[in-house]
Amino acid sequence: MQKLGSKTYDCAVGCPVEATLDLIDGKWKGVILYHLLDDTIRFNELKRRLSRITQRMLTRQLRELEADGLIHREIYAEVPPRVEYSLTALGRSLEPVVRMLWTWGNQYLATEAARAGAVNGAVSLSPRVRRSLPAGRA
Repeated sequence: MQKLGSKTYDCAVGCPVEATLDLIDGKWKGVILYHLLDDTIRFNELKRRLSRITQRMLTRQLRELEADGLIHREIYAEVPPRVEYSLTALGRSLEPVVRMLWTWGNQYLATEAARAGAVNGAVSLSPRVRRSLPAGRA
């Protein structure tokens, strides 16, 4: 048994996968990490990029990522206060994983769009997949 924080892992075969997924689980954490790969981003810019997330959920996800040591929050003593988020070294170490998730997801969306088009609409894309496609692809 291995204990990290308040979570205990039995370290069976899937233990490292479970530990990794615990860090990036949830609908938004992976997407937040993706947006932070190339930039230091202010809170409102993240909110604009993730248009379907609520302010409360974004705040919660950012706090969890910060508590897990994946992102750094920099607060500037200005009026109004400016807060910027960036990846820590630990967060940066997830870059290959996040980029691979993007690559796999992009291929999946293309395959689903092609499959739906090939059967002339007899099989439609799920609403979740349809929302994620660029305009004109669904």
